[in-house]
Amino acid sequence: MYTQAMDTAAREGHASAPELAPTEREQRFEARIAAGEYVESKDWMPDHYRRTLVRQISQHAHSEIVGMLPEGNWITRAPTLKRKAILLAKVQDEGGHGLYLYAAAETLGTSRDEMIEALHNGQAKYSSIFNYPTLTWADVGVIGWLVDGAAIMNQIPLCRCSYGPYARAMIRVCREESFHQRQGFDALYAMMSQGTQAQRDMVQEAVNRWWWPSLMMFGPPDGESTHSEQSMRWGIKRIGNDELRQKFIDAAVEQAKVLGVDLQDPQLKWNPERGHHDHGPIDWDEFWRVVGGDGPCNRDRLAARVRAREEGAWVREAAMAHARKRAACDAAAQAA
Repeated sequence: MYTQAMDTAAREGHASAPELAPTEREQRFEARIAAGEYVESKDWMPDHYRRTLVRQISQHAHSEIVGMLPEGNWITRAPTLKRKAILLAKVQDEGGHGLYLYAAAETLGTSRDEMIEALHNGQAKYSSIFNYPTLTWADVGVIGWLVDGAAIMNQIPLCRCSYGPYARAMIRVCREESFHQRQGFDALYAMMSQGTQAQRDMVQEAVNRWWWPSLMMFGPPDGESTHSEQSMRWGIKRIGNDELRQKFIDAAVEQAKVLGVDLQDPQLKWNPERGHHDHGPIDWDEFWRVVGGDGPCNRDRLAARVRAREEGAWVREAAMAHARKRAACDAAAQAA
């Protein structure tokens, strides 16, 4: 899906089109965005548009890869073989999502090594939600229900992102994330409907810890978001943070009733005038503290990724050596 744009015939606004003055280029670019056209990798685009996409897509890719850690911690401790197989498949999916997204970002002219280096040296971020620990098996279910549920709410509009390679990658990502959300809900429902009181208490305790961080996943309020306004104008984002958060809350309240859990917000109630649920204040100080690197697991998560990169260096070097040898053999065969 990422090489499709490389084979697209030249057209107006394409890299092979006649040279245009910057102002005219920008006007034509804005007109294409307004018309709902996709921007492809060889198309001319403003530098800020490119930088915004690299930042967002690479951050998204980092989140998928780092997000393997909290649940991967439970693969060997899953309660049944069925649950282990499901969790193993899910963690593998997340690794695949990171691969799709790194590949999409590479179409913008940045290398995967550059993106990973930016993560490791602290220049790039990943979702704050993955800096919280998974203390019990119920956490794995709650991540599927709430965290993946919030991710889907965030990501479905990205299937209509103005940058084609990113939008196409998100179609498959969202399909797989929907299974992850169902898997989490199913695991929790089994514990709540068929489990012991200790298991039900474990689910409720996990919900208590993950509910507020899940609401923070949508980012700060629109009025305080640095990039939202420009990203919305360029069609990178389609829906604002506050609207997405509200949609998630409205859906989660009804799902919580089915599960029989309490979302632990005394101000959470239906507002008939707004047609939505009101909710209590979110602790944005905690959000910014975790984003800034002072969450419960920030240092552990980053150290794990750096260690994996270092320990896997020999695999990458061997693969590159094999590729060079294969290319040399192919060249010699063609010359013969």
